[in-house]
Amino acid sequence: MTTRARRDLLGPVGLVLGGILSVQVGAAIAKGLFGEISPTAMVWLRLATSAIVLGAVVQPRMRGRTRQDWLVVLGFGTSLATMNWAIYQSFSRIPLGIAVTIEFIGPLTLAVLGSRRVRDLLWVLLAGVGVAFLGFQRTGLDPAGVLYALLAGAAWAAYILLSASTGRRWDGFDGLAVASIVAAFAMTLPALLTAGTSLWDGRILLIGALVGLLSSVIPYSCELVALRSLRPAVFGILMSLEPAAAALAAIVVLQEHLSPVQWLAIACVVVASIGATRSGAGPGEAPGHHDDERSTAPGTLAT
Repeated sequence: MTTRARRDLLGPVGLVLGGILSVQVGAAIAKGLFGEISPTAMVWLRLATSAIVLGAVVQPRMRGRTRQDWLVVLGFGTSLATMNWAIYQSFSRIPLGIAVTIEFIGPLTLAVLGSRRVRDLLWVLLAGVGVAFLGFQRTGLDPAGVLYALLAGAAWAAYILLSASTGRRWDGFDGLAVASIVAAFAMTLPALLTAGTSLWDGRILLIGALVGLLSSVIPYSCELVALRSLRPAVFGILMSLEPAAAALAAIVVLQEHLSPVQWLAIACVVVASIGATRSGAGPGEAPGHHDDERSTAPGTLAT
């Protein structure tokens, strides 16, 4: 690779890494507020912010859509709401880095299933070893937190698959904008039921909007620009660093430190994710690549 090519690559890579840090810092800030507002209400604030911004910027075309178009985007929006709600429920109970590590099993498994090589099952096995390390901790993890993280991972896998279908039926980013509106609407009633009066606190609203910008709007914009010149396979490898980024953000923002064994577990999942991305992708595509180049690369809207 020439010096110029390296320089050209650094910009998109920096954008993706910046987006990863942004989403995890946003998650850490959100967790720091769980003593004042419920995780469900915080999810709604995040989703509402991204829906408002994306809706205003994209201005999706609603007319002339078929019934199947609406069914697909409704499913896409439901998966978006589910994975955000589930992961917030998870890291309200267990450390942020561990929650994201367990959640990553979803897209990792999907990437391996998209491969035709039996040896790629070794990456799932390595990730399973990492999760087993977490289970061997004597301090223990809240079982509900673990189950919520697994649910978030399953919803993340569904989100990846549905993003491909949505991209084929909705032009540009119309589908994502509509799905964000659907997700925010789906979380409105649960948020109102669990938030109480704290939802209307000006400070909470402001921080919730900040979380929405950090966790959705900024990272998605970074990804959008980066993917214009970054191969999806490289993007997928970079996104595999999310569990480690989540753990670091939790240390800085929440002083949430992990044990050596927990760091080893995160390392196993990160290495497995990188391996699955590299072995499942050809020269220019991510594992299980479809029409939408982001369809199988784990997006930062997930956490």
